[in-house]
Amino acid sequence: MKKLFLSLALLLLGMLPTSCQNAPEADFAFTNVNIVDVEGGQILANQTVFIKDGKISLIVPSNEARLANTQTVRPGEGGYLMPGLAEMHAHIPGNQNMRLLEETLFLYLSNGITTIRGMLGQPYHLELKEKVATGEILGPRIYTSGPSLNGNSVTSVQQAEQMVRDQKKAGYDFMKLHPGLTLENFNAIVKTAKEVNMPFAGHVSIDVGIRNALKAQYASIDHVDGYIEGLVPSYIRVNPNANGFFGLNFTEIADENLLDELVQLTVENEVWIVPTQAMMERWVGPEAPETLAQETEMKYMSPSTVDNWVRTKKQIIESPAYDAEQALQFNTLRRKIIQKLHAAGVGILLGSDAPQVFNVPGFSIQRELDAMVRSGMSPLEAIRAGTLNPALFFKAPHEFGAIKEGASADLILVRKNPLDNIAHLQDRAGVMVRGKWLSREEIDNRLKEIAKNYGH
Repeated sequence: MKKLFLSLALLLLGMLPTSCQNAPEADFAFTNVNIVDVEGGQILANQTVFIKDGKISLIVPSNEARLANTQTVRPGEGGYLMPGLAEMHAHIPGNQNMRLLEETLFLYLSNGITTIRGMLGQPYHLELKEKVATGEILGPRIYTSGPSLNGNSVTSVQQAEQMVRDQKKAGYDFMKLHPGLTLENFNAIVKTAKEVNMPFAGHVSIDVGIRNALKAQYASIDHVDGYIEGLVPSYIRVNPNANGFFGLNFTEIADENLLDELVQLTVENEVWIVPTQAMMERWVGPEAPETLAQETEMKYMSPSTVDNWVRTKKQIIESPAYDAEQALQFNTLRRKIIQKLHAAGVGILLGSDAPQVFNVPGFSIQRELDAMVRSGMSPLEAIRAGTLNPALFFKAPHEFGAIKEGASADLILVRKNPLDNIAHLQDRAGVMVRGKWLSREEIDNRLKEIAKNYGH
């Protein structure tokens, strides 16, 4: 009788669909996708990626995949699965307006940004970071600085030392430096930061200068700050405070022959660079602010915010001292600097400084990717700046930044190969953050709600 039951069981098992036999336990599966392998720089065709408990549990060729009661995304032939992007110069709302906060985090997610580095932290951002990590609030993985260290907040060596220790104790991931620091106070920050193992990043104060900043080993210098000032030959006597917007006023006297020295210092001190080039082009470029204000993504910001952006840009381009040709030369020079840094092996990180003047969270990162390509990077290299490089920067290469078993299921599904054209990243079928799938339809519906909140 036992043999009969065993024979019947084997017979019934043989009658089951092949896909149900030996199927891995999973919550989700992406079938027949082409994986964008950011580490190897290649496309792995016709793969199935299984997701379990928010992580990538198994990757197998689709002809070997066994599917059971697994929720499945079927993008059709030609879908490309890539790691989620990191916005490495993000801003989180400064107040605890939950609607604004959730809108901002969703705008990041809507464009495939599954990790953000908040560049102007507040105590409640630490609580927010934990709530996002536990799934209480939907949003990208958060790394956050503490409150700004600048010329107003740091007025003595003692205060500098105490702020560093306080931010380390509070649990911030790093410190954000803003302009106005004296060299003495900056040196105190650096000394104490190294004692307590607290990274620092951001701007380069005029009194500090790019060479001191690089030798101090910033974790990252953002906006390519200080480099143009560093290209002014010492024999030209200038008022350093007359540098203008990120060195704009020194564009014509900058000596590109001095760039090799700065690049070498950057390499030697292992300083990462967050260019935010698209923001620079939009902020000081000659394009009319009224034109930028009509762009589609502006409907996801409050009218008062957009109006303020218009006023801010007008103050620059309507100034009697503004020179449109100089502004174009300024950004051409910046792209050359970025290109040379990248060619020398300096680590480049994707960041757009959003929300900022005409930079809508999420959408601005697409413009920054384009700016990176226009600065001499290939689509693969630009994508690495937003995936693999941030994971290396945070010393978490096994946690995110690449599609591999055991990594967090932070993924973007696009319809065309982004290695062929960086613009293909804008044609997304959906986004996954820590195993939660957001379909294109769901994303569009939520974006419509946000636009409706602002009268669109």
